[in-house]
Amino acid sequence: MTETGGPSGPEGTETPKPQAGEPAQPQAGEPAQSQAGEPAQSQADAPTPPQGEVPPSPAPEQQWQSPSGATPPPPPLPSYQPPQQQYPNWKVGLGRPGVIPLRPLNLTDILDGAVTAMRKYWRMVFGAAAVTAVLTAAINLVGLLLVDTTADLERMRDLGPAATDQELMNQLLGVLGGTLASSSIGLVATLLGTTVLTGFLTVLMGKAVLGKPVTFKEALREATPRLLPLLGLTVLYTLAIMVAAIFCLLPAIIPYTFWALASPAFILERGTVMEAFRRSVKLVSGMFWRVFGILLLATVISSFLASIITIPFSFSAFLSIFGDLDQMYVPSTGDLILQSVGTVIAQTIVGPFTALVTVILYIDQRMRREGMDIELARAAGIATPPPPQAW
Repeated sequence: MTETGGPSGPEGTETPKPQAGEPAQPQAGEPAQSQAGEPAQSQADAPTPPQGEVPPSPAPEQQWQSPSGATPPPPPLPSYQPPQQQYPNWKVGLGRPGVIPLRPLNLTDILDGAVTAMRKYWRMVFGAAAVTAVLTAAINLVGLLLVDTTADLERMRDLGPAATDQELMNQLLGVLGGTLASSSIGLVATLLGTTVLTGFLTVLMGKAVLGKPVTFKEALREATPRLLPLLGLTVLYTLAIMVAAIFCLLPAIIPYTFWALASPAFILERGTVMEAFRRSVKLVSGMFWRVFGILLLATVISSFLASIITIPFSFSAFLSIFGDLDQMYVPSTGDLILQSVGTVIAQTIVGPFTALVTVILYIDQRMRREGMDIELARAAGIATPPPPQAW
């Protein structure tokens, strides 16, 4: 071997050295000159690895190249993508922490929310409805017994065909006067019961939308300071509808719809009575017929279910329809008590439905107009999407 560590020739011979002017002869192991005329890279100075050892890997510039001479591009580095926050499905908007989804509601959502609240908080809902229904029915029954129209009805029935027009008119005025007096007492009782039940259920629904637990005492303690002003609001609302109904049916629809959301606005926003009326008008404006249609549908459903429940308790009055038309039906004290029991059961089951629909409709209008769904989502601890960026 030579001093450089390259391979030697046959034994006893040395590698001939090129003369001046002669091209160097390629040694064994050196690549020949390429056809393109480019000289091959000399590896004379490269040490030969000992036998039995694996030669080291070539340098990066000596790695494999394509026949065209182009170096393959390096693989792309994986780009970092920050984890995207997952938000609730669009079908439930910003989520459903409570009885309704936090997005603009349709008719099915509103009715389902009322039924879900009645089912989830059934002890509180039906308990409050039963208490108010019993008080209302008791006051109404006392009024019917105090203002006794039974004697006037019996005298009118006993007049017979020989009675004069003046006698018929006198008896008719007496019956109408007694009926009006007893109806006034019943109206006052209904207003009281409606006020208490509406205030209680409004506070309950405010917690139920967020899915927060609430007890009977907490809801009653929060609603009690607002009940007296709420009674005045309810009286004004009822009188406005009655006065408008005296002139025409269509004007009665206007205060009935525009001021329908005043009660939940008064309880949840804690403003004054006049502010609650103004808030209701603002929320209903532009969606008058939608609000009216939903309220009318809820009233029709409640009245239909209540009539089905009370029919068995008004069996005597129902049978009088198929009896002698010349005989006027005069209810006895037992009939009045039985009818009151049926009214209590009907109001306990059906009464909360209309109140809950009204509160959900108020929340829906605020979500549509004021973005209340975002506020409710934050209050419930749900992540809200970032605001859109302006370009």
